[in-house]
Amino acid sequence: MRDDRGHPYDGPSPGRVVSLVPSLTEAIAATDPALLIGATDWCTHPAGLDVARVGGTKWPDLDRVRALRPDLVVANAEENRDEDVAALRADGIPVWVTAPATVDQALDSLDRLCAVLGRPGPHWLREARAAWADPPRLPGVRAVVPIWRRPWMVLGRDTFAGDVLARLGVENVFAGSPDRYPKLAKDDPASVDAELVVFPDEPYAFTPDDGPEAWPQARPAFVSGRHLTWYGPSLIEAPRLLTAQLSG
Repeated sequence: MRDDRGHPYDGPSPGRVVSLVPSLTEAIAATDPALLIGATDWCTHPAGLDVARVGGTKWPDLDRVRALRPDLVVANAEENRDEDVAALRADGIPVWVTAPATVDQALDSLDRLCAVLGRPGPHWLREARAAWADPPRLPGVRAVVPIWRRPWMVLGRDTFAGDVLARLGVENVFAGSPDRYPKLAKDDPASVDAELVVFPDEPYAFTPDDGPEAWPQARPAFVSGRHLTWYGPSLIEAPRLLTAQLSG
């Protein structure tokens, strides 16, 4: 088996897993919670998860990870740093890295991860595939998706969240950008040709009083960041919930 970056894993099914990715923590817990022994401080799902905490996603405490003696560490190419992955592998700790940029890639990536865990085809993954086989679609709408401000940053090309929205009928006006997360100048938002501005609640917690005032030309829609950007059990609810939130 090879991870999303082509790195092989040829060991036995692990029994002690540390997850450095919130969405994958939720996925592993839904598959077999007994496998998880550690997770980041940002791993908030499932509620009441009782495992050792190893710091953040960008700056995990590698000594804590090592002390847990994991058989496998699960990481993501975007959320986690290459140098941390390399350091753990140098210590002989296998690391499985995911890197999906589309819904289909995410489903296939999760399928491979569950196989590596020795728990292929969990019920929640079958439900997620069914939910995305024929998702509801909005009438075509041009949208911009801020993910940060000060400076403003928006979704650009080749992102998982962008593909989620495209599958639901939302056209990202920055999908053709050379950057995956373009930065905008302070006064740029008001000139963007968009009908809809999609405000997720993470990584920046946009609110009706913090965000829409910069985009007077577009209707604001506030959506669940977990359902827009996480890949795991949240994919089951995502099409229905996001469509409702985007519709206003």
